[in-house]
Amino acid sequence: MVALSKSIFKAYDIRGIIGKTLDEGVARSIGHAFGLAAAAKGERSVVIGRDGRLSGPGLIAALAQGLQAAGVDVIDLGVVATPMVYYGTQVLDTRSGMMVTGSHNPPDYNGFKMVLKGEAIHGEAISGLYDAIAAGLQPAAAAGKYGTYDIREQYLQRIIGDVKIARPIKIAVDCGNGVAGAFAGDLYRGMGCEVIELFCEVDGTFPNHHPDPAHPENLQDLIKALQETDAEIGLAFDGDGDRLGIVTKDGQIIFPDRQMMLFAEDVLTRHPGEQILYDVKCTRHLAPYIEKAGGKPLMYKTGHSLVKAKLKETGAPLGGEMSGHIFFKDRWYGFDDGLYAGARMLEILTRHADPSALLNALPKSDSTPELHLHLNEGENYSLMAKLVAEAKFPGNERVIDIDGLRVEYADGFGLARSSNTTPVIVMRFEAESPAALARIQGQFREVILAAKPDAQLPF
Repeated sequence: MVALSKSIFKAYDIRGIIGKTLDEGVARSIGHAFGLAAAAKGERSVVIGRDGRLSGPGLIAALAQGLQAAGVDVIDLGVVATPMVYYGTQVLDTRSGMMVTGSHNPPDYNGFKMVLKGEAIHGEAISGLYDAIAAGLQPAAAAGKYGTYDIREQYLQRIIGDVKIARPIKIAVDCGNGVAGAFAGDLYRGMGCEVIELFCEVDGTFPNHHPDPAHPENLQDLIKALQETDAEIGLAFDGDGDRLGIVTKDGQIIFPDRQMMLFAEDVLTRHPGEQILYDVKCTRHLAPYIEKAGGKPLMYKTGHSLVKAKLKETGAPLGGEMSGHIFFKDRWYGFDDGLYAGARMLEILTRHADPSALLNALPKSDSTPELHLHLNEGENYSLMAKLVAEAKFPGNERVIDIDGLRVEYADGFGLARSSNTTPVIVMRFEAESPAALARIQGQFREVILAAKPDAQLPF
């Protein structure tokens, strides 16, 4: 028996290590607490699904028992991508859902992403589940019922019916043995693409490479496939299918903040003058691109639940994060879906004879991927608070503190923010030249070492 630990209740989901901080007993309690929260909002049933992790079958069975103990009915979708649970909350007789997924974490992790009556819950709503369990859970007078539902065809046909490619195209798809592999090939073939599948067999040991397209080392197999075949473009997905990576024919990685340029331009043809949302990690070329396309750029905090909430609040037709979560409200439901984003990208790219030329021509600067300063549990928050309070940047740089510190220079930007999921400070830098990049990193190095002299900086 694993004791309940507050540490697994993160900012926008629940995440723990199997056998250490998460087991079936904990999953049952979480299901029970979530079921009570759903029932309190008038919900009678909850949609559930799981990714391909080895711990998934045991956790989802326990989760279902917990939900039923709270008196709500369970609609079990089985092995699905996270966005398919979100889709289920849009088309089935409930607005609430729970996905059992470790996303892009190592194989021994697992966790839960949740939607409660149409809201992606975060912060206090998640810590409230812990409080409810700690206070003691009472079973409902009558247990809920359990049923299964196969949503696969409905979901695939909804996308295939809406998103149309302009010409046939051959693509390579790398799912990294994550759960997206069970659906991606059929989806894009259904749209009229020829598909080369890489690591699309769902395998929770991830034998080939880690399913996280945010890191270039995980895209090398896809880059090689594009070199060795006549595929025109490469798509990659994370472990639970809610994030998209893109690689061009010549091996360039098109990070999500540049993908957002094309998505925004397309969406704004139907929603002129609307706001387009993006997180603090995105390139500074994105805002001018959105403005040029007739939209209003709105920078916001990082975090899929936070962006979803802001999307709802603003009515924006599109939002996106540097990590690869893309949220289409235009023609879709406003949740993040890597498979759907891939379909929308192919719709745009097939209007052009040379998709890679279109992607490579998007504005870019010298930039770093996400860099992580690893710290002790909780230290990330205290260090970040100290930096926000004390850090001084020379000159009249613009400091944006909606989420950590983003410092805008005439020739680039630097960002340091606390991760909400692991004890790290996440950093990213972008500049017009290698010299400018080094200068900006140097300033950040000074302020971080002033606050924490023993910091092991990754740059």
